[in-house]
Amino acid sequence: MEKALGVGFMQRVLFVILAIAAALLVFKLLGLWLLIFGAIVIATVLRALAEPLIKYTPLNDTFAVLTVLVLVLAFISVTFALFGYELVSQTHNLTEQLPAAWAALQKRLVSLGLNDEVQKQMQSLGQQAGGVASKLPSIAGNVFGALANLLVATIAGIILAINPGKYRDGVVFLIADQHKEKVRDAMNVAGHALRLWFVGQFISMVLVGTLTGIGLSVLGVPSALALGLVSGLAQFVPIVGPVVSAGPGLLLAAVSGWQTFIWALVIYVGVSQLESNFITPMVQRSIASIPVIVTLFAVIGFAGLLGPMGVLFAMPLTVIIYTLIRRLYTGEDVTQGKGEKPFQGMLKPKADKAS
Repeated sequence: MEKALGVGFMQRVLFVILAIAAALLVFKLLGLWLLIFGAIVIATVLRALAEPLIKYTPLNDTFAVLTVLVLVLAFISVTFALFGYELVSQTHNLTEQLPAAWAALQKRLVSLGLNDEVQKQMQSLGQQAGGVASKLPSIAGNVFGALANLLVATIAGIILAINPGKYRDGVVFLIADQHKEKVRDAMNVAGHALRLWFVGQFISMVLVGTLTGIGLSVLGVPSALALGLVSGLAQFVPIVGPVVSAGPGLLLAAVSGWQTFIWALVIYVGVSQLESNFITPMVQRSIASIPVIVTLFAVIGFAGLLGPMGVLFAMPLTVIIYTLIRRLYTGEDVTQGKGEKPFQGMLKPKADKAS
């Protein structure tokens, strides 16, 4: 009895040690998991774009994905050729105009008779900005590292997009037999939800960037094209992104006068309300919306856990986790396409297309 108790106790202790070691390993390799998730995100986009070619043309999975990759690169090249010079020029002007605009705004606020405490706070902000500038070489190194990681994630994403079912089934193989089908179904639904979210988010980003750029251009705010691009890209990070992206535009508008500032504020708030109440619900009507409070805490939580990359991947990770929880624990499908089988895209093996 004592021997059996001793063996059982040792097994439980060993299990706890292994669980702690596994948790530490997962935390230590957070960068690797982010790289893998980035590859999954890229694979999701490529596979979603390649599905029509696979379905309606004789192209197989490999050639369809490679064709989409070539078309995407060609689109980016043509767009940059048409608008690249103007965009680069405005971005360069924007980096020069912001410090001057800040100095002009500071003088204007001081002329209004602000007390010494506010001036000290402004000077403190300036010193912090100088501290950030001194770290630019380190930031540049991080950017190059991020570009290298992006290249690796892109290559891995292409491989995943060509044969997603194979890698999905590889993960399912590690699951106990009685749970295999449930996990496979949950992965299918999660992948479908992620694809729908990306399509809707891309449309939202394009519309917000375009409307903001046009509105600021009509007001005569400098570098309106670059500011519109910033606003569009910032939509990828909900709640936080739009607020932060409005700062440069409002700063430049304030230099032109308070009337221009008010109208610029109206544009940013109006486009934001249009996006949250009309654009996003319309383009993402096929996927259940994630509660705003969940979105807010997800951005904050992933930012604290994973840093800047956590902010970037906060919403895709949230979509995946939210979908998996609802599918595995409640059996709900957050994708609301009627008459559509779960996830007829990214992770669906080609052999299943006839089903």
